[in-house]
Amino acid sequence: MNDALNLPKLDRRKTQAAIEAAMEKYRIYKTITFEEKESRLTASYSDVPSGYTGVTSDPTARTAVYNVDMPAARAAYCERIERIVERLNERERLLVRERYMKQDDVFDYKVYNQVFDPPVSKDTYVKVRSGAFYKMALSLSAMGMLPLDDLLAKSKEGGGRRTDKRA
Repeated sequence: MNDALNLPKLDRRKTQAAIEAAMEKYRIYKTITFEEKESRLTASYSDVPSGYTGVTSDPTARTAVYNVDMPAARAAYCERIERIVERLNERERLLVRERYMKQDDVFDYKVYNQVFDPPVSKDTYVKVRSGAFYKMALSLSAMGMLPLDDLLAKSKEGGGRRTDKRA
């Protein structure tokens, strides 16, 4: 029972890379417009006669489904990310919104020197960011959007490096 309540220990660098990738995807979905596909109206011909494959094909339907499903999937992804960010505490939310959800050219030092009021130190900023990323990783994992197994920290049970000396 107690094991179910223990939170996993995540590798900080892997978690940061995964969350930053998710936030980059969010920014791309928010800023770049979706280009709809168009179906071809003329049939394509080949020199090789085709035999019966047993597969029916409807390229117009595939195109229509893509044009409807992709914008909906993009909007759903952005909404999930926004809901996760809303659950963070005030400082974490401010950090994530200003640094990762707005523009590409915002740097960490601008956020901790100019956005936070009063400004915070770099170490405090790193602590707040690490906490936010940890919470976001757990939330994304619970939603099935991020595999948590890849982010788990490796335990160091062997102590130090071992060297085998053979005679």
